[in-house]
Amino acid sequence: MGELCSGEDTGNGGFSAPRCRASSGREAAVWWRSSPLQEAVKVLGVEVDRELRFDGHIKHIAKKASHRVSALRRVARFLDRGGKLLLNKAQIRPYLEYAALSWMSCVASHTRRLDSIQRRALRLVDAADPPDPPDPPDPPAQFEPVSPLDSLDHRRDVAALVVFHRAQVQGVPHMAGLRQPPRVATRSTRTVLTSGDAVEVPRSRASQHQRTFVGSVSRMWNIFTAAVPHIQEMNTQSVKLAANRWRLLKPTPLRLVIL
Repeated sequence: MGELCSGEDTGNGGFSAPRCRASSGREAAVWWRSSPLQEAVKVLGVEVDRELRFDGHIKHIAKKASHRVSALRRVARFLDRGGKLLLNKAQIRPYLEYAALSWMSCVASHTRRLDSIQRRALRLVDAADPPDPPDPPDPPAQFEPVSPLDSLDHRRDVAALVVFHRAQVQGVPHMAGLRQPPRVATRSTRTVLTSGDAVEVPRSRASQHQRTFVGSVSRMWNIFTAAVPHIQEMNTQSVKLAANRWRLLKPTPLRLVIL
């Protein structure tokens, strides 16, 4: 004999205290099998399926961002380049970047889909403005070039390095789970810590795990700290600027060697 417990929905996101009654193992098994399994759950706007994949989430945000690109196309003729660029940053790019470090383990085909949406938006931003009726000539004004937007890959990598610096160097308490042990060099006679700020890279045969935050950023962190000195003395803003400069020198997408 066992106890079968049930609770009622309180209507405020929780359940009432469970009421238990005696039941046989057979009844408990029937009740358990009748409970529906969720194919996916959404946490803070990020959907993850029962296989810990983010395919559905990527499809959802791609659809939302694509609709906003279409809206930008309809109003583009009323805006100059600065207005279109501002609208892209405010209404389209947030969908492509929200919680990106949580779903960065998705396959490359999904990230390429998001890249194609950004390219569509940038084509609208860079499109020539419609000709206006001729006006009296104005005095010549100096042209101020607008810096190109960084790729989504670039921005994800910089964000990952900044977050890892906060966890690894600054020791932010709620990021303790992201910290990695220092890299250890094994010699024929002894085991010693390596110099610098390199960390141990988690070993895994699963490609999905190798693309997760800890698996990929630990490799990127070791390359970054080898090229940028005095990481321990930097604050968050300094690391962000250094990571941005370092990432500009690397190809996109960044190829990380998996040993």
